[in-house]
Amino acid sequence: MGQYFSLIYAGEPIKLFGREHLTALAIITLFCFSFLYFRKVWGEKEKKVVRWILAVLIVVNESALHVWSVYWGIWNIQTMLPLHMCSVIIWASAYMLVTKNYSIYEMVYFLGLGGAMQAVLTPADAAAYNFPHFRIMQTFIAHGLLIGIAIYMTVVEGFRPTLQSFKRIFVWTNIYMVIIFFLNLAIGSNYLFVAGKPEFPTLLDMLAPWPWYIIELEAIGFAIFFLLYVPFLIKDWKAK
Repeated sequence: MGQYFSLIYAGEPIKLFGREHLTALAIITLFCFSFLYFRKVWGEKEKKVVRWILAVLIVVNESALHVWSVYWGIWNIQTMLPLHMCSVIIWASAYMLVTKNYSIYEMVYFLGLGGAMQAVLTPADAAAYNFPHFRIMQTFIAHGLLIGIAIYMTVVEGFRPTLQSFKRIFVWTNIYMVIIFFLNLAIGSNYLFVAGKPEFPTLLDMLAPWPWYIIELEAIGFAIFFLLYVPFLIKDWKAK
């Protein structure tokens, strides 16, 4: 059992779009599609229970990563502060689930859904591990829940982004990125990967060298936000 919580993993690392990876993606997909059925079944009481369950699950799962990192002596402010976009959204989503805060929903929908989808397709930060090791399990659970929470709030609770949401989140994301850029300089970190490309393989390797890839990320981020908003754009257009 200890091998599944060890820092150094002796087994074969996960193979991108291999059997284990595709199985994890299938489970996340089924989890999200299940909301199409349950939205017709759950009443307000059941919805509240589900929101609390999702909130507790995502908090416990993220807290477990910090406990594991502290145990192995790898926790530090340069890598483990909740400042990466998905880390921020994980904690924010738990608060949103409990309070049904619409402003945070906007963040969870665009940033959580957009970022988490990339993370489950290319789980680079946990690529050295494989199922059922804790590190890879924690990664897929965290990002799978982020995707599920965004879809749950949209499909079951009836929340939806607006054009103003699109503009607001894009602007605030850039403001946050500037703040993190200077924080990185101050503490020697690389949150949001704006100080350089990560050491492990990612999709950023396909982009231009630093700092030019940041401009490319701006374009990619805008495109992802737009694609996530397209279904509602079409819905509004048809309604008119």
